[in-house]
Amino acid sequence: MQSTYDNGSTETLRESTWWASALRRFALAWERPILSGLMALIVYVLIARHYGSILRISNYPYFNYLADAFLHGQLHLRAVPNSAHDLSQFHGRYYLYWPPFPAIVVMPLVAIFGVNVSDVLMTTIVAALNVGLVAQLLRQSDEQGITHLSATQRGLLALFFAFGTVHLTLAPFGRVWSFAQLIGFMMVGLAYLVALRQRGLWAFGLAGLAIAAAFSTRNHLVLAGLWPAWYLLREHWTLTWRRLMAYTLAGLVPLIVAVVLSGVYNSLRFGSMLDNGLDYHRMNPRFLADYRRYGAFSLHYAPINLLYQYIFYPLPLRSTSTLGGSLFLLSPLFFGALRSLALKQHWQSNWVLAATIVTVATPITLLMGTGWVQWGPRYTLDYTVPLLLLTAVGIRRWPIWVIAVLVAISIVHYGVGIYYAAPALVV
Repeated sequence: MQSTYDNGSTETLRESTWWASALRRFALAWERPILSGLMALIVYVLIARHYGSILRISNYPYFNYLADAFLHGQLHLRAVPNSAHDLSQFHGRYYLYWPPFPAIVVMPLVAIFGVNVSDVLMTTIVAALNVGLVAQLLRQSDEQGITHLSATQRGLLALFFAFGTVHLTLAPFGRVWSFAQLIGFMMVGLAYLVALRQRGLWAFGLAGLAIAAAFSTRNHLVLAGLWPAWYLLREHWTLTWRRLMAYTLAGLVPLIVAVVLSGVYNSLRFGSMLDNGLDYHRMNPRFLADYRRYGAFSLHYAPINLLYQYIFYPLPLRSTSTLGGSLFLLSPLFFGALRSLALKQHWQSNWVLAATIVTVATPITLLMGTGWVQWGPRYTLDYTVPLLLLTAVGIRRWPIWVIAVLVAISIVHYGVGIYYAAPALVV
């Protein structure tokens, strides 16, 4: 027997099957944004707690130290952390080459608790908020007709994001790299949510502000603004050209300000608006030769990045398993995103989402290093917001049991991975 849910999607599990009913109730809990965030937080905290106190700091809480510097009116670190790996050393001072927005986020906590406030706890909280954000985003995309999923399907997709993607490996361990990616994901997600929920001047302004914050966290995330920009323009296209231009300007102003401030920030530290300190960072010695020859971005890095992001399968476990893993093989529900491109319904939105993914993925593909040490393709989190929406479109007609099986496979993959990679990630 089939049952039709709130948006017309069809679910093919039998109502009389106890395990099908249990799966549905479980998935519906994950569909609720606040509850899904709380449940994810519990799991993330338990994982973190397994490796030590949840209030501990990692060896790389660099944004804490940058926040401390800002609070004392300077741009270089007042104190050197236990490890100076990946910090930029310039004229005897230490800087971060990462954009500073995550440090601004933690400034209130550092002001209250000091530089040793737990970055491990902060990453678990931000990661849990991301899960709730995804659940809300999926609800809103259904309300606006971008996707057409049942509540059960939405819940399974939120569960999948929480534990069946690379997001899981970033959530419990602190570290400057994880925190930046989690904050960046949150800002991109907020931009998409604002675009779907709001209309008028506020929609453009708030979405632009969120993308500006994403740019000030990871510069290339500005490219993730392609779909919300297209969507907002499409929704307001019937306005007079003057009003549309005013709205567009409201969206662009925050980004322009962020770009200018980024240039000033660089100039004050390194004497050039285009110098972010990357040339001075204390990189792993294994990258030195390539960096000197090819720089930070080059086609030379594309083959190995494509291998470890889309092809490589890290099982059975071996020494290269922490170099990455196929986005689709480790998280097979993402194959639904490919199917969406063959659908006629909302084809413009689908292809703009795909173009957004490709645009964000391009600098990732050209970047020196695969994201090592990692389990799965860590950098692909940067375009996971549009990827989740595209996946939601593609799995609409899939039976619930198929979705549940693919989610379970993904969770097993990342469960194994987080256990295997933890010794390297926990430090």
